[in-house]
Amino acid sequence: MKPKLTETWQEPVDANGRGRRFFNRELSWLQFNWRVLEEARNPAHPLLERLRFLSISGSNLDEFYMVRVAGLRGQMVQGIDQRSIDGLTPAQQMASIEAEAAALMHEQQAQWCDLRRLLAEAHVQVLDQEALVHLDDPALLRYFRDQIFPVLTPQALDPAHPFPFIPNQGLSLVFDLGRSSDGETVRELVMIPASVPRFVRLAGAQARYIAIETVIRHFSDRLFPGFELRGSGAFRIIRDSDIEIEEE
Repeated sequence: MKPKLTETWQEPVDANGRGRRFFNRELSWLQFNWRVLEEARNPAHPLLERLRFLSISGSNLDEFYMVRVAGLRGQMVQGIDQRSIDGLTPAQQMASIEAEAAALMHEQQAQWCDLRRLLAEAHVQVLDQEALVHLDDPALLRYFRDQIFPVLTPQALDPAHPFPFIPNQGLSLVFDLGRSSDGETVRELVMIPASVPRFVRLAGAQARYIAIETVIRHFSDRLFPGFELRGSGAFRIIRDSDIEIEEE
C-alpha cells in the first residue's frame, strides 16, 4: 500500500540524502527560468523580443531571491534542519541554488553581450565607459548637469558615518577617490533615485543609449571636484520581501 502524501511524510532518500521521486521546488523553479532564458537565445524571435525575455529572466531571479531564497536563509538562521519532501536540508538546497544561480547569471551576461552585438548591427548602440572617453557630446553634459546632478547626494563611507539605508532593488555606485591635498583615499556612496531613467538616449538620428551608472561615472569629476578617481563599482540590493513589508 502506497503511503499518503501528507505534511509529515518524508520522501525516501538515497545514500546521499536525496529524494528519489520528487524534484526540489526551488531548483525546479530555476530550471523554469533557464527555459525563459532559452527564449532570449531563440533567433526565431524578433531581436527586441529576445531582449525582453532576457529582462524577464532577470526580474524573475530577483523575485526568487526576495521570496524563496530569503525563506531558506531564514530557516538556516533559526537552525531549522528539516528536510524538504525531496530529501534536502535548507543548507543543501542553498548550496545547490547558489551554484545553479551563478551559472544562470553567467549565461544572462553572455546573452546580453550577444544581444548587444546584434543590436549594434541593427543600428541600436548601448555605449560603455570606454566609448564615452572618445565622445564629446555637449547635450549629454547638459542632461547630466540639469537632470541627474541635482538629484544625486554623495555620502561618505567611514566610521564617522553610518551606512545609509538602501531601498529594495536600489541601484548604487561606490567611488574610491584620492584626495588631492594629502593623497588619502576617500570612499563615497551615490544612490541613484528610482525616478531617474535607467538609460539615457543621446541626441542624433542614430539610436545610441548609455546606462545611467555609466553616465554618472563619466562625469564623476563634476560630482567630486578636486578628487582623483581611483576606482568605482555598481551594485543592487535585493531584500527579503517580508522584511520590506515590515519596513513599510
